[in-house]
Amino acid sequence: MKEYKVVLYQEGMLGSMLLGSSKVDPVRFSNFLNKNAEQGWRVVTMEKDIRRMFLFWNREAYLVVMERDR
Repeated sequence: MKEYKVVLYQEGMLGSMLLGSSKVDPVRFSNFLNKNAEQGWRVVTMEKDIRRMFLFWNREAYLVVMERDR
């Protein structure tokens, strides 16, 4: 039996508001994935998304689908 988890990973709003857009920090994203891997989660798929904030700013985000054995 498998268990699934869907996570929306995105950076904070401050960088988007100050810089006009915010991209995902690869080091922080790797740490996020490694912490979930320690709990037995495995990434099945992920999708990159550019999310609009307050009509003017953009923020990069990833929708991550993970699974693990129960």
